[in-house]
Amino acid sequence: MHTDTERCLRAVQSKDARFDGWFYTAVLTTGIYCRPSCPVVPPKPENMRFYPSAAAAQQAGFRACKRCRPDASPGSPQWDERADLVARAMRLIADGIVDREGVPGLAARLGYSPRQIERQLRAELGAGPLALARAQRAQTARLLIETTALPMAEIAFAAGFASIRAFNETVREVFALSPTELRGRARPGPRTATPGTLTLRLPFRQPLNPDNLFGHLAATGVPGVEEWRDGAYRRTLNLPYGHGIVALSPRPDHIDCRLSLTDLRDLAGAIARCRRMLDLDADPEAVDGLLRTDPQLAPLVDKAPGRRVPRTADADEFAVRAVLGQQVSTAAARTHAGRLVHAHGTPVDDPGGGLTHLFPTPTALAGLDPDTLAMPRTRRATLTGVVAALAAGTLQLGVGSDRDEARARLAALPGIGPWTVECIAMRALGDPDAFTPTDLGLRRAAAGLGMPATPAALIRHSARWRPWRAYAVQYLWATDDHPINHLPTN
Repeated sequence: MHTDTERCLRAVQSKDARFDGWFYTAVLTTGIYCRPSCPVVPPKPENMRFYPSAAAAQQAGFRACKRCRPDASPGSPQWDERADLVARAMRLIADGIVDREGVPGLAARLGYSPRQIERQLRAELGAGPLALARAQRAQTARLLIETTALPMAEIAFAAGFASIRAFNETVREVFALSPTELRGRARPGPRTATPGTLTLRLPFRQPLNPDNLFGHLAATGVPGVEEWRDGAYRRTLNLPYGHGIVALSPRPDHIDCRLSLTDLRDLAGAIARCRRMLDLDADPEAVDGLLRTDPQLAPLVDKAPGRRVPRTADADEFAVRAVLGQQVSTAAARTHAGRLVHAHGTPVDDPGGGLTHLFPTPTALAGLDPDTLAMPRTRRATLTGVVAALAAGTLQLGVGSDRDEARARLAALPGIGPWTVECIAMRALGDPDAFTPTDLGLRRAAAGLGMPATPAALIRHSARWRPWRAYAVQYLWATDDHPINHLPTN
């Protein structure tokens, strides 16, 4: 979008928050870059330059605006919508792959050479993977500086910097302030001194309807791994450097996020997983605008706009749970998953809460005795087949996975039908166009609205909803009075 100068100018002059994260405005006369909704008086058009990423603006010599804080804007919705190389790379960078494995590790996961990755990212985003990862480290550092009382040396390494010097230089360059000055300018308020614990705000584009989002996560929560407590959805997180516990509470203009981590180096990755799970980078104006063009769906959108797709913090975990939930009720699926967790999951401490385990990894489940599972023999075989494929790496469902390839590999596994494939595509792979035409609840809702209810006819009708069919599913499911559609009250 940054190449459409007239459209960018209109967004900046109207301070349109819908475009925050889509592009960044650099001001030649001040040397700063801002989000489109920056509250200051817009500069003259001839003094503005537009960049596709914060990293590109930083590389061009601009520093972040101290008022609108462009580094804290929602991410671009493109990276969830698109399935090409650049989008997959951006999802992996947000997950911290470059910090952990370097550019060669990123390239290996994507199946391209480092040179190809560099070239494509520079062509579209104006910055390579190292610069994009550096911009993310700067944002993580700012969060820790402003919300904790941790020493700067600990913050530097927790944010992913290789040295104190690199930390100091980056903070000064990006924010035009030293780390100490940045902490001094932060809003007054309590700062946690507890190692690994912090509270932050996760921004999103308005509107956001929390009912089906938190209702689904809470109603399908696995005992010991997930719970709804004191107005928050809480769950354990299995992270690269350790584990964590997160509590997420909906607020009118943000999601309140309380994170407890065993290793602060997991902060950026944990935030990225929470944002994906809650679909916080979605563009509801674009989604709802398209869905409203269907006169049969429009009343549902107008009644409760801003529905998100409830996703997952761990794609492998969801694939296992999808198999456990085949042809059984929500309660039965939770029971099966809970038994698996208590038998094979890693125990964790949760003082004052009810979380007890991490969900078992495919490696931990690889030696599972199927005879111990209280389910039909065919479903046991399906579960062990999925677990074996995940453990061996022949089935990859991570944020950088090729969605078409993952679908094909899932469909080739015995016992995995179209419904399971599309559910995994929707919630684990994050495909916004995933669609489940054989789902009974979806067909019942479609029939109630006067839409065709047979799978083939429903697929034809759904063509008008593309590329947002996963969101149409949420609106149709919401017509049923099921716990997944209601925000828990206690």
